[in-house]
Amino acid sequence: MDDREKQAEEARRSLASLSRETGLLGGARMREDGGEAPDAVEIWAKRVGRALGLIFVVVLVINLFTGWFF
Repeated sequence: MDDREKQAEEARRSLASLSRETGLLGGARMREDGGEAPDAVEIWAKRVGRALGLIFVVVLVINLFTGWFF
């Protein structure tokens, strides 16, 4: 086994260890307290909240430059 193969094997082991430690399960992140993966409502609530936050930031930036809304 040459040096490149050793490095590749070590990288595979590191990635496997990292995925176990971070709790990845089918692309969904496990809860920090060891509970089950988040359900669909939780996922959609985060998405909606982030979208509303983005819209709010865009409106504030537009208002900052134009003084149009507030």
